[in-house]
Amino acid sequence: MARQPAKTLWYDRPRYVFLEFCVEDSTDVKVDIDDHRVVFSCKNADGVEMYNEINLYARVNSKDSQQKRSDRSITCFIRKWKEKVAWPRLTKENIKPVWLFVDFDNWRDWEGDEEAEMAMAEQYAELLQKVTVKGTPPAMDDLDFTTRVASCRPAELPAEGGAKETLRGFHVVLEDTILFPEGGGQPDDRGLIADIPVLRVTRQGPAAVHFVQTPLEPGSEVLLTVDWDRRFDHMQQHSGQHLITALADLMFGFKTTSWELGHQRTVIELDTPSVTAEQVEALEKNVNEKIRARIPVVVREHSEDDPEIETVRRRGLPENHTGPVRIISIEGIDDNMCCGTHVSNLSDLQVIKLLGTEKGKKNKTNLVFLAGNRVLKSVERSHSIEKALTSLLKNGAEEHVEAVKRLQNSVKLLQKNNLNLLRDLAVLTAQNFKSNPGRGRVFVLHRKDGDSEFMNIIANEIGTEDTLLFLTVGDEKAAGLFLLAGPSEVVEKLGPRVAELLEGKGAGKRDRFQGKATRMSRRAEVQALLQDFIGHQTLEE
Repeated sequence: MARQPAKTLWYDRPRYVFLEFCVEDSTDVKVDIDDHRVVFSCKNADGVEMYNEINLYARVNSKDSQQKRSDRSITCFIRKWKEKVAWPRLTKENIKPVWLFVDFDNWRDWEGDEEAEMAMAEQYAELLQKVTVKGTPPAMDDLDFTTRVASCRPAELPAEGGAKETLRGFHVVLEDTILFPEGGGQPDDRGLIADIPVLRVTRQGPAAVHFVQTPLEPGSEVLLTVDWDRRFDHMQQHSGQHLITALADLMFGFKTTSWELGHQRTVIELDTPSVTAEQVEALEKNVNEKIRARIPVVVREHSEDDPEIETVRRRGLPENHTGPVRIISIEGIDDNMCCGTHVSNLSDLQVIKLLGTEKGKKNKTNLVFLAGNRVLKSVERSHSIEKALTSLLKNGAEEHVEAVKRLQNSVKLLQKNNLNLLRDLAVLTAQNFKSNPGRGRVFVLHRKDGDSEFMNIIANEIGTEDTLLFLTVGDEKAAGLFLLAGPSEVVEKLGPRVAELLEGKGAGKRDRFQGKATRMSRRAEVQALLQDFIGHQTLEE
């Protein structure tokens, strides 16, 4: 059998170029990295020889490059010869092989990453290892499209996840595009414009605006490529939402008021205060029956004044909408006005799992689901967790819940016993101090495994009229809790200063000031402060 190239993902970082050869259960793995080339070979699970030869875009440091094999892939960490110089592509020739893809999940801004690059390399590999095989989607080249740059202007992109940082780059408008801009509940596509990663696609009027970090010349011809894995995932979730929405309405009269396609799961908001477990089960069964029936999904376009539009499920058109109205039809089940991307047949959804319901807003119910490849990923994660628990608990999966309950009961009993011992220890500690004829006016104590109650018991037993107590609990080299107790006027004066020395925060009331400390290592400075204060106070008396 002739050898074949392995599907290969790559992404660019300040110090390294990362390659992942996607071969499951590989054997006879060989990776040769020299200063200008990578040669990879192995056999896959079926014994087929896989072979890739890559002439690299720029020189690399082969001696400092590494590779790691997992059950799913072989990841290479290739050290750049010239660090912090971006690679616009992986190959020396400006030609993209059909087996080579950009790993958009790991392609991101460089800022602040160079010091942590190799420290995170193993983590990247582990994350990549967990990704399930997604089937055989169309080749990326089937989704290539040649167009021209209409405009390019400087822009900023807010960082994801609520971070304050922004990315500097450019907003590019093309004469036409195959990348879907965010809208209608569906996230935007990712892809490449002339080998430059597209980090966001938004809609401004009738135009799709692409955010990139490299400028493009207006009027230039460019090749546009879609990140198919992301696109197909969104197609599965969006078409799944249409199917669930239609059947929930047909079966129970539950109307969909909104939906959200999230990174991990998809949520449909139903206009009902509750959905029973029996209704969820019946809906899931019907949904998957329709998937197995291989029902076509058809896209139709109508003019805005077409009376047929009044018969479809709709949420209204944007005010700045122009052109035909797009209808997504699931044959015999649903007609829905929609701008999103969809599968062409319900069988492409593979399977849908309804994860259950959550309380929504204003007497509504959120129905949570996974479709297609997300179900496979979820099963893999659950199976991995199950195997780990089986190993840790030393029993079968059906006994995990009872085993954890027994452990919880044991922990509660141990915690109760430990608390009683700490209380007894606090009383004994206070009594020992009080019985010491040579005791001073300052009592200082630190205990790693104490708590607020432990400190307050000691303060109550010793008393605060004639003694200044400084008590701390927690890790000496990290954060913890502190209590300053003593005469009210002294505590009121020294409490804020103690919190400042410990780089913490606290509050006081009468004879006590307590709070959290971030620098427990400065306890000695606090003790010196207290001793100095008491010493001066004694001289003044």
